[in-house]
Amino acid sequence: MARGKVLNFDEFRGYGFISSDAADEDIFMHANDLLDEKSLFRPGAVIEFDIESGDRGLKASSVKIAKSSFQDPRDAIAVQGIGQADSSEDDPLCDVLSAMELRAEVTEALLQAIPEMNAAQILLVRERVLDIAHSHNWIEH
Repeated sequence: MARGKVLNFDEFRGYGFISSDAADEDIFMHANDLLDEKSLFRPGAVIEFDIESGDRGLKASSVKIAKSSFQDPRDAIAVQGIGQADSSEDDPLCDVLSAMELRAEVTEALLQAIPEMNAAQILLVRERVLDIAHSHNWIEH
């Protein structure tokens, strides 16, 4: 696997480019080849990937965020699959949680992902997540 950094990635168009010492040119990256949540592929993110030759040049496959690159605990949580839909489900709709259910889910996820977080940190993160959920109507009122 090669390592590199995301130069740019457009979530809506589903593609971007990588810079790596493993190649003399920028490497094309497509959303279909990402192993982690698209929102994590921000400029500067350190990633690991395989390099293939495509019709138009080098192309990355099996692209994932390098775990050693996490500077923000939220990124580590996202990569571990918290909040990702189960792809085996036939129903594309998600369950709507109550605020209490979301608090419990977030607390458990934080304790599993970052056991060294203290109670005050968990409360701050949890309340921020609830604020975001409320602003997008992701939870019942």
